[in-house]
Amino acid sequence: MAKVAKRVRAAREAVAGKENLSIEEAVSLIKSLSGAKFDETVEIAMNLGVDPRHADQMVRGVVGLPNGTGKTVRVAVFARGPKAEEAQAAGADIVGAEDLMETIQGGTIEFDRCIATPDMMPIVGRLGKILGPRNLMPNPKVGTVTMDVAQAVKDAKGGQVQFKAEKAGVIHAGVGKLSFDADKLAENIRAFVSAVAAAKPAGAKGTYMKKIAISSTMGPGVTVDVAQATAQ
Repeated sequence: MAKVAKRVRAAREAVAGKENLSIEEAVSLIKSLSGAKFDETVEIAMNLGVDPRHADQMVRGVVGLPNGTGKTVRVAVFARGPKAEEAQAAGADIVGAEDLMETIQGGTIEFDRCIATPDMMPIVGRLGKILGPRNLMPNPKVGTVTMDVAQAVKDAKGGQVQFKAEKAGVIHAGVGKLSFDADKLAENIRAFVSAVAAAKPAGAKGTYMKKIAISSTMGPGVTVDVAQATAQ
């Protein structure tokens, strides 16, 4: 524990006073501070000038990261008949209907993404209180309620990331692994920021993007210059 505490303290000292860096500088810094014995996830946190409690200020969307997430995504699909077969052929980990609903109601949730065909929504709707708080509820706005279940499964497993503003207007997401090349991490981060920028809601007033920070799972956060991050 002493070694861990010492490493954490050293990492915090290394980032002290270093703020509003370019994406490339921030990535280089967090990579240089790696000390964990596992491949840490690189995470992004964005503070937005919105109040998600108002429908016209909700920020939600999906983005396909150009270099993937580095994470194995487990996908569950609600479908019947030929669509269930399509989902299985595309690599879905779990496929079902009422049986899957009962499994989830029983407390077993062994997936990271949930997809459903439109006709399954009356069944899926009963799981709103379970899937909703976990950001797993299928939604047509992010392509998880669809008849093209095969493509949705491939997208989910190929590096697609969903995002949604939390109560305080903050968005969190994983954008790759620390083992990724620096340029690939930077490319993923730019793609994510661009997607959030494009999802700016009509009701947003004042400054939309207030703060952007990136970190590794075990490392301190490093702030990124918002203007530089959003420049095309």
